[in-house]
Amino acid sequence: MTRIFIGGSRRVSRLTPSVIARLETITAKGLSVIVGDANGADKAVQHYFYGKKYDLVEVFCSGNLCRNNIGNWRTRHVAAASGERGFQFYAAKDREMAREADYGFMIWDGKSTGTLLNVVRLLRWGKKVVVYSAPDQNFAELRGYDQWEEFIGHYSAVVRNETEQKVALEERSFGGNEQFGSVRPRALLI
Repeated sequence: MTRIFIGGSRRVSRLTPSVIARLETITAKGLSVIVGDANGADKAVQHYFYGKKYDLVEVFCSGNLCRNNIGNWRTRHVAAASGERGFQFYAAKDREMAREADYGFMIWDGKSTGTLLNVVRLLRWGKKVVVYSAPDQNFAELRGYDQWEEFIGHYSAVVRNETEQKVALEERSFGGNEQFGSVRPRALLI
């Protein structure tokens, strides 16, 4: 079954009508959703699916405790490396979701480098990603990693530099590009 990793920024707590339309497409097609447990976009997406009584949802959590699981869906607890705290602790579940997903749908606040790191993870695994930019109120459909530079080039140097630093840190920490597979790209579904 096709799985979509839906994630986004913690500063995004409300879904726009255009984002809801994409979520409606996911439910209409009966696609499987994997989502994190954070406040913000993750929680808002969970509320949407709970309201629709949609049960094809799995919530990924870092460590033993889920922060949010609105629909009491199946959970996946992802172990973080011993001693990891903060961003790195929660990034463990994000890496696993990017690896397991067939596609990505990220709801971005225009600032969150964590959301952009998920975009990079998905693209490097050869998976297509739809990015909704809340400040611009538009969608970007990235079909391959070769489109990353063009996409990120439209945003501030601060956001680009911080994202590149997180990507470099992850590559050093997790064996370079070996963590990324080579999956054949597919047509976008949402």
